[in-house]
Amino acid sequence: MIKVLKPGLQTTVQDDGRVGFYETGMPPSGAVDQYSYAVANLLAGNKKGAAVLEITYMGPELEFQQDATIAITGGNIPPKINGEAVPMWETVKINRGDVLSFDFVKQGARSYLAIAGGIDVPVIMDSRSTYTLCGIGGFNGRALQEGDALSIGDVQETDVKEGTRLTEEYVPEFSTSHEIRVIIGLCSYRLTEESKQRFLELEWTVTPEANRVGYRLKGERLDFVPREQPFGAGSNPSNVVDLGYPIGSIQIPDGVEPIALLNDAVTGGGYATVATIISTDLNRIGQAKTNEKVKFVSVSLEEALKARQETNRKLEEIKNIIQSS
Repeated sequence: MIKVLKPGLQTTVQDDGRVGFYETGMPPSGAVDQYSYAVANLLAGNKKGAAVLEITYMGPELEFQQDATIAITGGNIPPKINGEAVPMWETVKINRGDVLSFDFVKQGARSYLAIAGGIDVPVIMDSRSTYTLCGIGGFNGRALQEGDALSIGDVQETDVKEGTRLTEEYVPEFSTSHEIRVIIGLCSYRLTEESKQRFLELEWTVTPEANRVGYRLKGERLDFVPREQPFGAGSNPSNVVDLGYPIGSIQIPDGVEPIALLNDAVTGGGYATVATIISTDLNRIGQAKTNEKVKFVSVSLEEALKARQETNRKLEEIKNIIQSS
């Protein structure tokens, strides 16, 4: 059991997502940075899909009421046990009665705390992830609050040795400037050629409206090709007849402040989606903070798939390294 002494700014239970219900309007939720999430579970000795805590900006203070093995990855958020600094990206032992606390995040935006056995909350629609907009999943469908008590699942894999650590090549670098790869479409034809080019040339600024639903970005107005709007599309040039929104799709309501839709976003609507962030770079956009810079880079489907294969290869290497340690 873990007692929540302080909840942090936004700490939720997440796993690898609620997959398979998109057509019913249910987004996947799950860890925004799937790479950091997966590595945390590997270092904690968990099986794929175990639930962790996703920590945003400011970490919680947690009292462990049993011995446990933990790992902390993602954005640099200096952790401490009983006031003493402990490393990230490493397997760490924590004892009954110990208090785990965190500083503010230094680089990146989100960190992940995995505990051997996983966070034990009910499985809803094949996932333990929290979807706060509907109040389902995770711990009572919400972010953690002071006084909450989290159960730890049965520990089945505890072979990872304390001090098991990854080399730097497997640890992402978090900066204040983020290059995010996208595939242009689905409705990029609605932008003028000049605006399509400007979308890729501009360095966009992350606004305070940046969360698990989506990231609103500030730059300059983009123009849409004039036309007589079709029936059902609405009157604004940025409107189209309703369509599905892929995770990571970017819409530009009224041509201003693009919104990159993330794990908790609605699954469809009537705004033109001009590009979609590739799956591996959803990890990167989720680590961008308010006022940091984002630049979009157009890639092909083949390049996107190659990037995904490379990430999967790295995770497989990490798994083998940990198992052989």
